[in-house]
Order: sequence, then C-alpha cells, then structure tokens
Amino acid sequence: MKLMVFLAGCLLTVVLAVVLLSHGRWASVQVGFDTATQQGLAVTTEDGVRARPLNPSERAPKLGVYYFPGWRDRTPHAPADYPWERIKPYPEREPVLGWYEEGDVSVMQRHVNMMADHGLSFIAFDWYWGRDDQVYLEHALRAFLKVEDRRGLQFSLLWANHDGAPDSLSNFDQMVGYWINNYFLDPSFLRVNGKPVVIVFSANELDNQAKLLGVTPAVLLKRAQSMAQSAGIPGIYFVAGTTSDEPKFPAFSRADSGYSAISAYNLHWMPGASHAAHSYAELDAAYRKHWERYERLGELPIIYPFSSGWDKRPWGGSADPLADRAVATPDEFELHLRAGIQTMQRVGAPNIGVICCWNEFGEGSYIEPTKNLGSAVLERVGRALKAEGVR
Repeated sequence: MKLMVFLAGCLLTVVLAVVLLSHGRWASVQVGFDTATQQGLAVTTEDGVRARPLNPSERAPKLGVYYFPGWRDRTPHAPADYPWERIKPYPEREPVLGWYEEGDVSVMQRHVNMMADHGLSFIAFDWYWGRDDQVYLEHALRAFLKVEDRRGLQFSLLWANHDGAPDSLSNFDQMVGYWINNYFLDPSFLRVNGKPVVIVFSANELDNQAKLLGVTPAVLLKRAQSMAQSAGIPGIYFVAGTTSDEPKFPAFSRADSGYSAISAYNLHWMPGASHAAHSYAELDAAYRKHWERYERLGELPIIYPFSSGWDKRPWGGSADPLADRAVATPDEFELHLRAGIQTMQRVGAPNIGVICCWNEFGEGSYIEPTKNLGSAVLERVGRALKAEGVR
C-alpha cells in the first residue's frame, strides 16, 4: 500500500512539473506583455514571434489614408498657383467629382462618405507649419471639422516637417500649442492609448532641425509631451517617418528615441537597392521587405505603410523616369493590402495601417475615385478587409 501511495505521489509530481513547465514560457511572456503594454512596446517571444496583447479597441485593424491638401487655387505652399492645371494633361486622373474646389464642406462630406463606405477608418491630413508661426494648407482639414456627418471617421496629422520648421524652440512650442488648442481635444482625433497620433513625415529631418537648435529629437518630443500633459492630455503618440534608405533607422526605432512607433509616408525601393521600383510588383515587394525590416530590427510598434503606386510626371517626373511606372492595378493593390493586413493581425497592436494616398494626383498615389476607373481601386480596401475577416 505504501508503495502504491509513493508511486501515485511521484506520478502527481511529474504531471505537475510538466504542467508548470509547459506554462512557464507563457507566464514569463505574459509578464513581459504586461510591461510592454504599459510602455507601448512589442515583445519577442522565444519562438521569435514579435507581438503584443491587444486592448479590445485595438483588435480589429484600422486602415486610414493620407490626404494631400494641395488642390485649391492661389494658396500659399500649394505645389502650383493653379494645381489642377498640372493634372489636366493626364485626364485619367480627373476625380469623379471633377476639378473640385478643395475646402468646400460639401466636397469634403462626399469624400468622407466615399471613405466610410469602403472601410477606411481615419484620414491623416498632411499638415504644414511655417517658420512664421503660421499653419498652411489647412483648408481641407477645416472643412472636415465642419462636415455634418463624419460617418465615424477619425482624423490625424502628418506633420510635413520638410520646410525648415521648427527654427526655434518658440516656433516649436507655438506649433504644439496649435495642435492642442485646435485638434487634440476633438473626440474624433485618432488616439493610441489615449494619446493623439501625430506622424512625423521625416524623422531624419527632425533630427537635423533639432541639432540646429542644440537639442535632440527626444528632447523636443519630450517638450511636446509635457505641453500636452499640462493641458490634461495623456501625451502625444509620435510616429517616426522613415525612408527607403534611412541610415538612422535603428536610432529612430529605439524605445528611448522619443517616438512611440515607426512608419513611412512613401517608400520607393528595397532596403539597400540601387534604384527605385520600376513596376508596382517591385514596389509591393519593397514595401513587404520594409515591413519585415521594421519588425526584425525595430524596438517600437509599427504603423504599417501602404501605397497605391507612384508616377510623378505631373510634377515634373522622377529623376529615374522608369520609377514613374509603379502604379497598381486594382487587383495588385488588393493583394498588397491583404498582405499587410495579415502582417498587422499577426504582429498586433496598434493594428493601424495608412495608405498613400487619397489624392496625391501629382505623384500618382491616389485611391480617390476617378472618372476613368470609378471606385475600382477604393473598393479594394473594403474587399481586402472583408477577405481577411475584418469587415
């Protein structure tokens, strides 16, 4: 009898040991997840999968789109005095709404309706701040803020920081104060962990600008965080915009960089490639490689960049004319989206992607419906989300 009790005890000990060992990795990872969740970071598990647990509001991927506010005549900082005139020689790019008056609230309402009907969740408005403490090309965003029904669309800012600002700490503070007073308190502003999302077009340029001010980007971003917190906002979710050949990528993607995530406005070639993509197939492959690079080398969460293509001929063309052939067909664009959505779902929070672009007609990056293709490209957003079980 004693032998039976002894053997039973040994068996129970073995079973408990197996259970504890099998759950040990999960327990240790879960502790890491809890810490990472508080810090907004991802965690790499022992099998090499980089992930982070999702808050309920983060479970479904969100796709947004960049909006270029460059289509109003005689507007300072626009690409031309009469920008539509530069597009008219390319009639296949004429919007289905015609050569509209950008900034008109009724036009923006129609844009919002089209976006919401096809599964887009937010608009990231290209946003320009001058060294004269003035905001430029704000008319489209102002129209959005006035539309009667936003259809649940949120909005965010892409700070287009390639015009020399900030040129002083005062200029920087004035800009952040403008964000706080004019946008951040709007309940429709896109947030992650309660923080308004601001995408910095070029982290490299901000690094250069900060050096001229005798500080680091992390110091500037911390300064902005303090201003937001003083206004009762938890902070700002700054996203570092990178490029195809970003030499400072590892520094921008560190947890101590001051940024909360990494992304890109547009990408043109593979990491380390000698030339830009000469077809959309090459461009798609380049984006997928950059997604993998962000995941493998970066320490921060990823706002996944997508592209509908590139053809800059209306603005004078690319330095490499073959680069202006990288425009997607609707089928190619859908496959591109589906690949990115699958990656977003695997990697996890913040589960946000942004498409370049709604209306970059001068660069050939647009999904806004046209008289030539109708909604054929835009419809692929909803189809891709549905195919991946999101919509």
